[in-house]
Amino acid sequence: MRMLVNLMGIFVLIVIASIGINLSLHQSAVEMNGCIERVMAEIKQDQWETADKQMSKLVDVWDNKAGWWPIVLDHQEIDNIDFSLARAKEYVSNQSKTLSLGQLSELKLMILHIPEKEKVTLENIF
Repeated sequence: MRMLVNLMGIFVLIVIASIGINLSLHQSAVEMNGCIERVMAEIKQDQWETADKQMSKLVDVWDNKAGWWPIVLDHQEIDNIDFSLARAKEYVSNQSKTLSLGQLSELKLMILHIPEKEKVTLENIF
């Protein structure tokens, strides 16, 4: 009986930790998505200097908010986001509207996909 109580306690802790991690992932992803949207809006208005500043803010947010993501996520996904972010930054610096918008759209999809993929569901368990 004692073992069953311990196992149930561990299970509850794992579920609570998973929910907390997912909420943190979601909040970070939403914040980064907002930064990406601002960069895209500036690019669409041909405000390249402002877009470049917003891009720098996005990189800062990525470094600060997603620094703990490698602990719980696949490193390949983190690397893909890093590469995509570097390409987007370079495209914005070179004022390439089409490439910038395309790369930022890809980056947005990759970032927003992570909380959905990591969500605890019955499909993930069984």
